[in-house]
Amino acid sequence: MDRVEALVRECVPEDSIFFNEPMNKHTSFRIGGPADILVKPSDIEQIKKLCVECRKENIPYIILGNGSNVLVSDDGIRGVVIKLLDNYGRIRIEGDVITAQAGARLSKIGSAALNASLTGFEFACGIPGTLGGACIMNAGAYGGEMKDILLGVTAMDKDGNIREYEPHEMGLGYRTSRFAREELMVLEARIQLAKGNHDEIEAAMKDLATRRREKQPLEFPSAGSTFKRPEGYFAGKLIMDAGLSGFSVGGACVSQKHCGFVINKGGATAQDVCTLMREVSSIVKDKFGVALEPEVKMIYLLYGCNLDRY
Repeated sequence: MDRVEALVRECVPEDSIFFNEPMNKHTSFRIGGPADILVKPSDIEQIKKLCVECRKENIPYIILGNGSNVLVSDDGIRGVVIKLLDNYGRIRIEGDVITAQAGARLSKIGSAALNASLTGFEFACGIPGTLGGACIMNAGAYGGEMKDILLGVTAMDKDGNIREYEPHEMGLGYRTSRFAREELMVLEARIQLAKGNHDEIEAAMKDLATRRREKQPLEFPSAGSTFKRPEGYFAGKLIMDAGLSGFSVGGACVSQKHCGFVINKGGATAQDVCTLMREVSSIVKDKFGVALEPEVKMIYLLYGCNLDRY
C-alpha cells in the first residue's frame, strides 16, 4: 500500500487524495464499501500520469464520474478510484458548439446550453451523469441520444495515447460505443447544437423534468434504469407483468412507481441488489423467455473493471 500511496502522491496534489474512502458517498445508489484510494485530478496531465503509472506498476484503477450508473461491492475497491466530476468539468461555448471535459455534469451542460439559447440537449439535461459516461454509454432519453449531437470526442487508450474521434469512428449503438468496447477513457467532447428560442428550450426542459418526477422514483437512491431494453420489449413492463412490482430483497426493491428501477429503500447492500437482479431476471426469463441484460455496471472488490455478470 505504501508503494501505491507514493505513486499517487507523485501524480496529484495532496488535497486531491482520499484514503479508505466510503464509496456510498460517491454513488447514486448510496451503496459501496471503501476504496483504498480515491483521487480527484484536475487536468489531462494528472489523469494521464495516474493511468500510465498505475498500469505500469500493475495497480488496479477505475474511472468514476457521478457514480450514477454503478453498483460498488460491499467490500469496496482495492486500488485507485480516479474520480472525474466538478474537479474536471469545465464547459466552454463557441457559437453553437459546446466543448466540455468528461467530468462535466449533464445538468450543468444543459444549463449552459439554455443560457446560450442552444437547442438539442434538452433530452440529456435530466440524466444524472457526466459527459464522459454519457459518451461511453451513448446515453439517451425521450427520443434523443448522444450520437445525435456528438461532434468529436477526445479519448485516451491504456498506454496513454490521446486522440480525437470523429462521429463515424465512435461506434455508437444502444448503450454502447467504441469507447466502452475498447476501454478508452473519454477526456473531452464537443457537442453540436443549434440556435433556438430560450423560452421554448426552457419549457421543454421543464416538461421533461416534470415527466421524470412523475414516472421515475427520484425520491429514492438508485442507479437509474437497472436493465437494458430488450429488443422488442420494455424491461419495466416485463418486470411488472411478471408480478414483481415491489419485490424486495433486504433493502433493495423493485420500484412500484417504475418497475425498470431497482431502488435502495433503506440500508440496501450490493449483495441485496445483485440477489434481487438475479431473481428478477430468472423469473422474467421463465415467464416470457426474454433475457434481461444489466444496464448498471458492477464494480467488484479485486478488479478495476466493469463486469457484465452479476
